[in-house]
Amino acid sequence: MSDSRAEDILRRQAAMEAERSGLDGQCQEVAERVLTRQQDFGGARRSSGGGRNDRVFDSTAPLALDKFAAAIESMLTPRTQRWHELSMRDWRGIDGRDGETPEPVRRWLQQVTEALFSARYAPGANFASQAHETYVGLGAFGNGALFVDEQPGGGLRYRAIPFAETWFAENFQGVVDTVHRKFELTARQWVQRFGDETPASIARAAESEPHRRFELIHCVCPREDTDWSRRDWRGMAFASRYVAFEGRKLLQEQGYRTLRYAVARYVTAPREVYGRGPAMSVLADIKTVNEQQKTLLRTGQLIAEPPLLLSDEGGLTGFKLQPRAINRGALGMDGTELVRPLNVGANLPITLEMIDRTRETINQAFLVTLFQILVETPQMTATEAMLRAQEKGALLAPVMGRLQSELLAPMIQAELDILAAAGALPEMPAELDQLENVVADIDYTSPLARAQKSDEGVAILRLLEDAAAVGQFDPAAARMIKGPETLRRLAEIRGAPAELLHSDEEMAALAEQQDQAARLQTLLAAAGQAAGVAKDAAAAGLIGGTA
Repeated sequence: MSDSRAEDILRRQAAMEAERSGLDGQCQEVAERVLTRQQDFGGARRSSGGGRNDRVFDSTAPLALDKFAAAIESMLTPRTQRWHELSMRDWRGIDGRDGETPEPVRRWLQQVTEALFSARYAPGANFASQAHETYVGLGAFGNGALFVDEQPGGGLRYRAIPFAETWFAENFQGVVDTVHRKFELTARQWVQRFGDETPASIARAAESEPHRRFELIHCVCPREDTDWSRRDWRGMAFASRYVAFEGRKLLQEQGYRTLRYAVARYVTAPREVYGRGPAMSVLADIKTVNEQQKTLLRTGQLIAEPPLLLSDEGGLTGFKLQPRAINRGALGMDGTELVRPLNVGANLPITLEMIDRTRETINQAFLVTLFQILVETPQMTATEAMLRAQEKGALLAPVMGRLQSELLAPMIQAELDILAAAGALPEMPAELDQLENVVADIDYTSPLARAQKSDEGVAILRLLEDAAAVGQFDPAAARMIKGPETLRRLAEIRGAPAELLHSDEEMAALAEQQDQAARLQTLLAAAGQAAGVAKDAAAAGLIGGTA
């Protein structure tokens, strides 16, 4: 293996670190005050189990960060729901004509979606916890990376990569296509991972110092010399290279068909590659509330245990401040107190009010107040609840849209690639075998997607209210509403399970049964009426009698 590529990667890593040094300084401040378990963001590794909260005097920001991550997960990738589906919205058959997606293709896409969710939430995949860690890093530093890997025995495996270990670059379209991960392995882990390719110095250390750590880089970038005719890693779109700092050696080169690092960015500034998160937006307030809390603690201590004023005459010896203590000589002969507390003029209510205002600003940045809207006002009508959801969807749309396009879409592509290569997806129908390129669309069905559709739900509910009002003087107005279609659309917007509603085929069958029952009832009624007429005629001697 040529070491020239190793040198290129190491030079690129040094340049990326220098370019990001200013942002790393802000991230270090955030780590010290918000995400303390990553307090060694840009410094030396700390010993395990050591104290990390020495700069935190107010827990508003750390608690808000946890709520932020939980809220993003509940809105974007809830564990108990199917938060996306696969479809082919623009179906074009082999004849080149547009049309409706064939039923076998729709069934196949549904089966692929089920296979995705089964593999994603399998016990060994670890998706839920790692996605949560990605959202935590997103709220703290504005950036997060989720690595999608394949397990040796088959299946998917996820790992949230700390932002402190991740550097990335964009292509000319602003899409992240290059990721560097700089991390450490113990000498023992090096031998386990790379075997005979482990540098000699590290292999020797594995025998005497197995827990000694050595740095390496995992570089994933577009391959410059892709040979599309090849079936091995040289014919894949992305190169995967591991480089050791020890000996500046290229350890291993492989490839990926898709980018395995799904990178999330909260918001980005012009001409900047990296994102900025809520914690960075209110870092000044986070520092302020910590200083305010320190002031409050000092003020409270001064009020509870104020300095004492003593006279110079006959200073008291052995003065005691314990409860029920007796201090002789603390009163003059005329009963005058010889010891008085110093009035420091502290105003606790004003201090508490200032802290509360700062805390509110922090909670707003982490979207805590936004997600409390529906919780604090549970007694709402359906229309009011949908209006609140509509407002929430509008406020979250810019950020969540970026997460869907930059985090979830590449992740789903990587998942499909891994499962297809492992033969874990159902066999394609004949309709797709005839097509040269098969590209599925991702339809997001998460609570966020439903919140963004709430304006349509509000319009439907208001239309029904208007129809009821108009129907009071013109009953024909109600017949203009397509009842089953309206109910089906409202169920979709609100996220009700589709299996609760009859399909179009089932509705047609029910209608046929009702028509048959109505016809039978008509026949029975007619037969009964005819029998009555015959009976009356017989009684009158008109039929069935003798002359």
